[in-house]
Amino acid sequence: MLSRSAVYARNGMVASSQPLAVSAGIHILRMGGSFVDAAIATSAVLCVVEPWASHLGGDAFAVLYDAARRRTLALNGSGAAPQAATPERFPNGIPLRGITAATVPGLVDAWFRLHALYGKLPVPRLLEPAIEYAEQGYPISERKANIWRNASRSSELRPVLQGLLGQDRAPRAGESVRCPDTARALKAIAAGGRDAFYKGELARRLVAYSQQHGGWFEADDLARHEGELLEPLRVRYRVYTVHGQPPVSQGIILMEALALLDGFDLRGMDASQRTHLMVEAIKCAFADRWAHLGDPRFVGNRAEQLLAPDYIRERRSALLLERAQAVYAPGKLRDTNTTYFCVADRDGNAISFIQSVYHPFGSGVVVDGILLNNRMRGFSLRPDSPNRLAPGKRPMHTLNAYLITRGDALAYVGGTPGGDIQVQTNLQVISRLIDDGMEPQQAIEQPRWAWQPAQSTDPSAGALSLEAPSDMLLEALRQRGHSVRTTPLGTHPSAVQVIQQVGECYRAGSDPRAEGYAGGY
Repeated sequence: MLSRSAVYARNGMVASSQPLAVSAGIHILRMGGSFVDAAIATSAVLCVVEPWASHLGGDAFAVLYDAARRRTLALNGSGAAPQAATPERFPNGIPLRGITAATVPGLVDAWFRLHALYGKLPVPRLLEPAIEYAEQGYPISERKANIWRNASRSSELRPVLQGLLGQDRAPRAGESVRCPDTARALKAIAAGGRDAFYKGELARRLVAYSQQHGGWFEADDLARHEGELLEPLRVRYRVYTVHGQPPVSQGIILMEALALLDGFDLRGMDASQRTHLMVEAIKCAFADRWAHLGDPRFVGNRAEQLLAPDYIRERRSALLLERAQAVYAPGKLRDTNTTYFCVADRDGNAISFIQSVYHPFGSGVVVDGILLNNRMRGFSLRPDSPNRLAPGKRPMHTLNAYLITRGDALAYVGGTPGGDIQVQTNLQVISRLIDDGMEPQQAIEQPRWAWQPAQSTDPSAGALSLEAPSDMLLEALRQRGHSVRTTPLGTHPSAVQVIQQVGECYRAGSDPRAEGYAGGY
């Protein structure tokens, strides 16, 4: 497999799955913008050029490093269920598509909340690249043309083409497409700020659409939305500290798995032992997430308990070192489409940013150029679940981002899209970086595994897929009881981006499994 080279730059770096978004972020950095300014510009362009993965009607999470204060912060930019949404309204389950699948969008609020803290350039200037691409058009690659082609074949998603592109035919590779309604929405936000989206004309139109089509959004659902700035979750891993996303992100799975594995010498293990133990740690952490976690405003904040040293020791002892368990019982407490990117600026600040509309093209509903998420699907309807749907409650999110420090100095910032596979990929990449000392591009290009939880009542139906494994590794994992299947190298469903601080410069890598890149200046 041909390898990309790691990218080095001194003044700033942007790594993303889409080249036009990277260019926009670097443009803002060159203009004197901060890391947050560049992140907002990158985020907005991604909404235009990768709408199946994220949009103005979606959500965002971020972890940032403030170099001057030598501190980290986490942003929860997710929205809640409408006040009129109750489990009883879904007798046949929460639908995949349609207005009733959407929660309040949080992305736009996240832009302004971050900008208020670290912005240097005015927001209208930051949205200029996205507005230009939406208004004047941008070219479609072969890979992106295939995504549009698949959407055009779905009766549920076909209206998205008209709603976003103003046409019924899927664009072909090499064609330029425009998103005139999205351009108008971005201009309204640029002119009217955050309130244009949550209290102004855009909000009124969204509520009117919802009422006309059987949805439950009211004006107050949007007006009352506020993202949260929080302390990140933190775990020690070797000589580093990993800063992760607190609930309602399920980043806790990554953090718990790291804490469990910190008690083992992974580097001293062969590939089968190491893979087995990492998979078992992930299973164990998933069990705890499902059993204990929901919106902390409703069920309390249990994340710190799950990471407490005594609890981690207890859970570590549950891991079977030589045999795969189909499922792990949760411990007892004592009391799938997304876009990821990262940015670092010349002052040493960095941000790990992930945004999504959940499933490809979210709810499939476009209101005035705004594609809405289908994040209601993140709720459970089970009466005993801490993640049970309730009015005004936020669902648990697969979205998570991480940042790593050594002492109080920035070391790495990274992440990936990929639904439930995000935390698994992040775990593997972090281990490659820290345990094996690989540089970012090398760590990113290593073959990966992905554990898929059972989708049936038979827990043994869960499967472990591996990219291009050796026959020896396959057999060793099967001997340990894993249900294994293989995929070709490069087909793992993630798109990792990593930036590393190296001396007085940055070194970055970008996943060849996507068409983006890392760029700097």
